[in-house]
Amino acid sequence: MSEELIKQIEELRLNMIRIKEGKSYTDPEVLAASQELDAILDKYQEVMLKKADKY
Repeated sequence: MSEELIKQIEELRLNMIRIKEGKSYTDPEVLAASQELDAILDKYQEVMLKKADKY
C-alpha cells in the first residue's frame, strides 16, 4: 500500500512541477494539482501513523 502511495506522490509531484511552469502559484490549475498532491500526502501520513501504532 505505501509503495503505491509513494509512486502516486512522485507522479503527482512531477505533474505539479510541469503544470507550474510559466504560471503563478495561485493559478487555478496549479492549485488543483497542489490540492491533489496534498490529499495523497495526507493519506500516506495516515498509513504511516497506523503502521507506527502497530509497533
